[in-house]
Amino acid sequence: MEVDHMFQHHAQCHCGQVKIVCKGEPDFIVMCHCEDCQRRTGSAFNLGAWFNRSKIEISGLTKVYSRIEHDGIETTYHFCPSCGSSMYWDMPENTQMIAVAVGAFADPEFPQPTVSFYEHKRHVWVTVPEAIGRFTGSGKGEKITG
Repeated sequence: MEVDHMFQHHAQCHCGQVKIVCKGEPDFIVMCHCEDCQRRTGSAFNLGAWFNRSKIEISGLTKVYSRIEHDGIETTYHFCPSCGSSMYWDMPENTQMIAVAVGAFADPEFPQPTVSFYEHKRHVWVTVPEAIGRFTGSGKGEKITG
């Protein structure tokens, strides 16, 4: 039997009912400042670590909330029905990828964001890491150059 030595990131909801194991490092980590993300998270921005679906194992039942986002893309959010923690989301437009809420890892060593979206909605006191991709809107929008 072959042993898999690939690094894993472990995420869970507040009550521990929903658990996610992500193998390897995320493909990219999005810091999003749009109003949809602010309202959904109850914070100034959202952090989502995007992994290939084949590298993720999810256990526990989730409730689902789907909506058409401001840019016209359908997004389906999965959250714990017991404690309400936002856990992960995906898009029918890209079935190969899943975003996991970075806060669910509760890991202060988790990698920093690789891209920042909707900078025109960013709270003035939020500092964005240097040398990452920055866009006024989504990744399809205008790139901010430093």
